[in-house]
Order: sequence, then structure tokens, then C-alpha cells
Amino acid sequence: MEDLSFVSLALLAGALLATGLVAGIIAGLLGVGGGIVIVPVLYYMFTALKIDPAILMHVAVGTSLATILATGTSSARAHYNRGSVDIDLLKRWWWAIAIGVISGAMIAGNMSGGALTLVFGVVALLVSANMLLRKEGSALADKLPGSPIKELLGFLIGGISVMMGIGGGTLGVPTLTLFNYPIRKAVGTAAAIGLIIAVPGTLMSIFFGWGAEGLPPLSLGYVNLIGFFLIIPASTFAAPLGAKIAHAIDPSKLKLIFALFLGFTGLRMIYDVMM
Repeated sequence: MEDLSFVSLALLAGALLATGLVAGIIAGLLGVGGGIVIVPVLYYMFTALKIDPAILMHVAVGTSLATILATGTSSARAHYNRGSVDIDLLKRWWWAIAIGVISGAMIAGNMSGGALTLVFGVVALLVSANMLLRKEGSALADKLPGSPIKELLGFLIGGISVMMGIGGGTLGVPTLTLFNYPIRKAVGTAAAIGLIIAVPGTLMSIFFGWGAEGLPPLSLGYVNLIGFFLIIPASTFAAPLGAKIAHAIDPSKLKLIFALFLGFTGLRMIYDVMM
């Protein structure tokens, strides 16, 4: 994959198109989206294409963040139009999230590929455990804590999310609902948080990856442009198919499937790093 030959470009484009299709089906099937699906699929696609392991995870994360710029904008606008984005919370929280994103991106930019993969694997396991073990409707408190705990939560959501290449939903929704936040407000607000994560996260992925050796063809730093332009339309096309399948399956089974998917992915990534 070191040259721009037709064969290498065709293989890369085909793999990334497949990534978008798989991500779209899973997103529609399980009601999730963004990097929590795209990053692991890209990880295995890039592994199969023998992308340099030293930068493989960085490119998966950077490309995923770039796709969230498009999908997150659409999602956030839709939720805002339905009144499910808590603007007041975002006004008080955005700066802590942004500082977390910048800090996390700087750390990720200087981490080895193995360490970054380990971060994704461990957090994926924790999210899987939360989905499997947490009872529906359970909450830690009746409302979000005051300062400085609230700001610390925003900092961690931003920092961990950008290191994983994910939007605001994976960590934002569980965090908000843990403090008795209405699920629709949590989902809508998390969609807006995804933009706060994706904009600086994408820019810093480009910066830290600029001139890196072993990048896939047509990459802007750690953002692969072929992936960006293929994943978005492919996932948008495939998501309705996943949603159609979802209506024929028990929702509790869907949640179990996704939790197991995340758990397996997390364990596999940790195994890959350790072995």
C-alpha cells in the first residue's frame, strides 16, 4: 500500500466502502453510530491491507473523527429541531469538553499505535459491561453534580472520546442518564457534543499525522480521504436496511448483540496488543 497503483487504490477503496456498509447496517440495526462501529471495522480492514501497525490505529481514529463532522452535523441539527438538545448545558460544558479533546488529541498524537489500540479495547469493554450489567432506568443521582465534578466529567468525555475516534453518544449518553437525564435529551445533547469532539479532533489528527510514514494513499495526516468520502454515503445508504432488520428483532436481544460485539472487539484488540 506504499504506492498509488490502481490495484492498491482499488483494494483500499473497496475495503473502505465495505466499512461504510457494515457500519451503516450495524448502526441502523442497533441504534448506534459513529466511531464505536467505524473504528474497529477500520482497524481490521487496515490490518488486512497490511497498513503499518505503528500508524494503523491513528488513521482509523482520525478517519472516524472526520466522518463524524458530517454525520454529527446532520444528527445534531435533527435533534435540535426536535428540541432535544440542552443548549444551557452545552453553554456551561463545552469548554471543559473542548479542553479534554485537545488534551486527549495531544496525548493520542504522541502515543504508540499499540497504546491507542489498548485504550479503545479497554473502554469498549467498560461500555459493554455497562450495557450488560446496568439495569434500565437506574441512576446514580437525580441530577448532574456541580462544579468541579461536572467539568471533570466533560473533560473525560472529550478526552477519552477523541482518543477512541468516537462521537458524544458512546460516553455522553450513559453519563447523562446515570444522573437521571431524560434519554431523548441525553441522545440529542450527546449528538451536539460529538461536533465539539470531531472538529478539533479532526484538525489535530491531520496535524499530528502530517508527513507520517506508511500512510494509506490519499491521506491528509491521519485522515484518509478515500475513507471519508466512501464511508459516509455507504453508511447512510445501509443504515435503513439495518433499521428494517431491527424491527423484526427483540430490542433486548439487539442490546445484547451490541454489548457482545463491543466486548469481543475490546478483548480482541487487547489481545492483539499483548501478543
